[in-house]
Amino acid sequence: MDTFQAIVIAIVEGLTEFLPISSTAHMKFVHPLLGVTDTPFVLMYEVVIQLAAILAVVLLYWKKFFDFARISFYIKLVIAVIPALIGGFFLKKHIEAALGNLTFIACVMVAGGILLLFVDKMFNKAIIDSEAKVSYKTAFIIGCGQVLSIIFPGLSRSAATIVTGMSQKLTRSAAAEFSFFLAVPTMLAASAKSFWDTYKDNPEVIAKDNLSMLLIGSIVAFVVAVIAIKFFIGLLKKYGFRMWGVYRIIAGLTMLFLIWRGIVQ
Repeated sequence: MDTFQAIVIAIVEGLTEFLPISSTAHMKFVHPLLGVTDTPFVLMYEVVIQLAAILAVVLLYWKKFFDFARISFYIKLVIAVIPALIGGFFLKKHIEAALGNLTFIACVMVAGGILLLFVDKMFNKAIIDSEAKVSYKTAFIIGCGQVLSIIFPGLSRSAATIVTGMSQKLTRSAAAEFSFFLAVPTMLAASAKSFWDTYKDNPEVIAKDNLSMLLIGSIVAFVVAVIAIKFFIGLLKKYGFRMWGVYRIIAGLTMLFLIWRGIVQ
């Protein structure tokens, strides 16, 4: 992977991380189109730039993240991240196999898109309009929803957590914000593990040039994500999920066509 390829992948990540369209699916399909092979460094790069994109949340919501007087906020995040930590540990082999199956990811994209077509009508009795009103039980349930995105790559972590939040009577914007908050500890843990595993198994990968590329990609993903978050919240409040469902179906079917034609392997 060269610098240009790294920047393109970082832009894709930054644009899609907070949208309910699966950043993982988009990156996995961009790789073969760019001629990128899934080396140990590339796999680590994918995870770390996701963390960089997610840190955009800390910038945009810094008052909440650093309000240490509100201990309940941090407790909710800890409770919500536990299911993903447990699921990631016990489902490691399944996750690795699923991430390598582009047909499976494309099918999940389509199935998730169909679901999003009906989400707004299914969960339209919201009464919780802020994180402060989210109970510990609800935080845990949303965390369980996040596990679905681990089991089914292509589902989208943000889609899984937002829809789960809406099922617990959160408004669209409140569910989206809690999803953003939860992404921070989740991806922090995932990035630390990925970096350590890569260094432990392939220490030569952590070379100066690779670290420079990782830094550039992280900066690009962060900046693009800051713009994408504001864009997404505005569209979500105004239009809901239907448009994203339509996009997912079209994108997933396009992926399946490219696989069928042998253009993507």
